[in-house]
Parts: sequence; structure tokens; C-alpha cells
Amino acid sequence: MHTTNRPRVACEHCPLRKLPVFRPFTAEELAYVSRFKRGELLVKTGDLILTEGQHSEQLYTLLSGWAFRYKALEDGRRQIVNYLLPGDLIGLQASTIGEMQHSVEALSSAVLCVFRREQVPELFRSHPELGFDVTWLASREERMLDENLLSVGRRSAFERAAYLLAVLHRRASALGMMKGARPTIPITQQHLADTLGLSLVHTNKTLKRLAAANLIRWHDHACEVLDPAGLTEAAGWSGSRETIRPLI
Repeated sequence: MHTTNRPRVACEHCPLRKLPVFRPFTAEELAYVSRFKRGELLVKTGDLILTEGQHSEQLYTLLSGWAFRYKALEDGRRQIVNYLLPGDLIGLQASTIGEMQHSVEALSSAVLCVFRREQVPELFRSHPELGFDVTWLASREERMLDENLLSVGRRSAFERAAYLLAVLHRRASALGMMKGARPTIPITQQHLADTLGLSLVHTNKTLKRLAAANLIRWHDHACEVLDPAGLTEAAGWSGSRETIRPLI
């Protein structure tokens, strides 16, 4: 991992702020966040961004790329609990609880905006609207975890896989990440197995069923969604849409 001392992307020119999915900032809020930001962190696929039990001095917003949160057992088995896309806040647990209760790994090469953890209380004091934004982002994460737990606990393997890929495709589409000739989700079958709570063999068979139904096409370390509506139907999911949301 490599940290740049000077921001490569000024907050005033942040490409995420141009997207309609994020709420606009006032001039005062933008000036504050610009001072709050201390630099950028560049990571490669597989880099650990945060580790469970770590007392991190930093708080991050994912600027580009993909990452995921996970919990691990002592024998190395892990459960991926959620995926992170641009605009998502990372490391809030260390800012409030004191140490991370999960780990975060880069799913692709990524750029993260770095903020000073010790300034979080000041953010709540001096800019209550931004403090509410942080709370909103934490609540959104809780909602997604609720949905993921329901899926793992009650959906069949076929429905689980369809749901996960449909959700990731919809979230990425809202950020303009699914444009181009053959846009893919940078995920491996092992990542899917660790998310769905299935063996690798069972995951492979399930993905073959989705491919046979012409819902997805599997590539080396990536998945191409061919029929988003079909995946949503296969999952038995109503398909909640991304609403206007804050960006720190």
C-alpha cells in the first residue's frame, strides 16, 4: 500500500460528486471536508486495508475500485459480510469502538481518501449535517447486512448467488461502473463461496446453473451479468434501488 502526501484528487473536483446518486455539498461543507482529508491511499488487489483488532488512526472513503469486509475464524475460514464500492465509508468502528471488529481487503486495485480519525468528534460538533451523514451511512450498512443475513439464512444456494450478483450489479450500475462493452464484477468463486456460506464445489455448481439460464457469464476472476432483471427474479428479490445518499 502507498499513501500520497498530497491529494491526487481535490475534493472540489471529486468525480463521485458529479454522480446524481450523491447529495450535493454546501460550499462550507466542501471546504471542511477538504481540510478533513489528509491524503489518499493506493492499494492493490488483495491488500489488507484494515485488520480485525487493529486500532486504526485513519478513516477512509473508497474513491475508486472494490473492497470487502470479512470476519475470520482462527483456522482461517472467513465470512465475507459485505462489499464496498466508491462512496462507502471504511473504518468507522475504529473511530467509535476503539478497534476494528472486522477486516477489510481490496477486491481490486483501489484509491481511498484518508481522513483523520481524531477529527470525527469535531465533525459532529461543527457540522451536525455531516455528522448525520456519517450516521446515515452506518445505518445503510446495517440495512445491507440485514438483507445479506436474510439471504444466507433463508434463500436457497441458487437464490443466494442470484441475489448477491444482482445487488452488486445494481450498486455498481448506480455509480456508472457497469458501462462499456463487457463490464464485469471483479469477484472470484472463492469470494462468492465465502459470502454465501457454501463450499467451493457447491458454489461452482450453482454458478453453472446461473450461466445455463443465461443470467451470467463467468470469466477468469470476474463475473459478467447478462440479465440483471432475470437475476433479480431468480433471487426472489424486490430490487430496492439506490437512493440519494451522502458522501464524506
